[in-house]
Amino acid sequence: MKPYIHIASGQGFWGDLLTAPINQVKYGNIDYLVMDYLAEVTMSILQKQKLKNPKLGFATDLIPLIEEILPICIEKNIKIITNGGGVNPIACKDAIISVANKLGFNVKIGVVRGDDILEKIDFFLSNNIDLKNMETNKSCASVKEKILSSNVYFGAAPIVEALKLGAQIIITGRTTDTGITLAPMIYEFDWSLNDWNKLASGTIAGHILECGAQSSGGNFSYDWESVPNMENIGFPIAEAYPNGEIIITKHKELGGQVSLQTIKEQLLYEIGDPKNYITPDCIADFTTIDLEEIGENKVKIKNVKGKPSTEFYKVSMTYLDGYTAFSTLTYCWPNALKKAKKADEILRKRFQNLKLEFEEIRTEFLGYNSCHYNLSEDVEPNEIVMRIGVRSKDFKSVERFGKEIAPLILTGPPGVTGFAGGRPKPSEVIAYWPSLILKNIIQPIVEIF
Repeated sequence: MKPYIHIASGQGFWGDLLTAPINQVKYGNIDYLVMDYLAEVTMSILQKQKLKNPKLGFATDLIPLIEEILPICIEKNIKIITNGGGVNPIACKDAIISVANKLGFNVKIGVVRGDDILEKIDFFLSNNIDLKNMETNKSCASVKEKILSSNVYFGAAPIVEALKLGAQIIITGRTTDTGITLAPMIYEFDWSLNDWNKLASGTIAGHILECGAQSSGGNFSYDWESVPNMENIGFPIAEAYPNGEIIITKHKELGGQVSLQTIKEQLLYEIGDPKNYITPDCIADFTTIDLEEIGENKVKIKNVKGKPSTEFYKVSMTYLDGYTAFSTLTYCWPNALKKAKKADEILRKRFQNLKLEFEEIRTEFLGYNSCHYNLSEDVEPNEIVMRIGVRSKDFKSVERFGKEIAPLILTGPPGVTGFAGGRPKPSEVIAYWPSLILKNIIQPIVEIF
């Protein structure tokens, strides 16, 4: 057993800093590079891509990245774990194999799938397995024809299985953000899947790493001006020990900051009930965490308590819920705000005259109240960007909205200095449907290639 391992965060979402994973493997020594690519809405985007092209449906940024870092990872024996397989981990695996062959490497790739249950919805409903909305308790039958994606959140266990089978790169579908960090600890330290305290500690380490540089000085609200070299920010690294203690750090060659404050901010991010942070692997109690700053850019986490996992997996579903469109007009001094408010009034009256059907019309005045709305200080800005958006089940109403913006330039208040993006077109509204399913109904599939 190793005395400790280093697990480095490489991506916090699909579209994160492209140089981050390269720097993580380039500097210092790490054992694992973990990369989280999947937000809830990402799954529906990937599903659409797969329907158009069966060779897509995964985070395509991953392929050129693997081509760049694979030689370093082979040389340093760094294993890669990512949920970038999206809704098509097999196609992702094929693309990576092509890259490995091109570079002359024979790499063992693990694939975790079985999370995609879109094609099983009818079967579930016919067998009284109703994926009810966790927030509204409505039956998923009410949106069945509109469902775009449906994925179970797997945890660390199938990744551990792939590691035991010798995988050097592991590609998964919808896996929890925390599970990709917890899995190496279970594997390397031979933790029991019932050792709730250790699993909770590893889960919290995963929660700290999951958003990339958000825990190493990026998006840091407490004292962001103190963060050095943000243009070359270092992503966080978890130094994990067999007893469950974790030290969060970063490569010393890179910028950013790991401190009690940066870690605390990330710990508060998206946790719900702090005593019951529920994952497929365990329930972590965030109120038991002890934090200690033990050196420059080093924060120790210890004494974390956990509880048994539930009998459910969470299911993330998305469905089509109408259409939306947005547009902006810029008004200049004098009386910029007054002009913009009048333009908004004119637009809304024209919508009424045209009998357009909107579930929501939202107007923001950028530079005045778009961030804090009615909490904003009442000031007179030099210029205002009026941003207006509509949402409707009726495609034609949203389409007509796009044709009513440009005419304001010559048929509304004076002083329009900017019309951005041309005539806006309707975009699909992707709505989120959270649900639960019993674990004994779903079995992850682990394969080695």
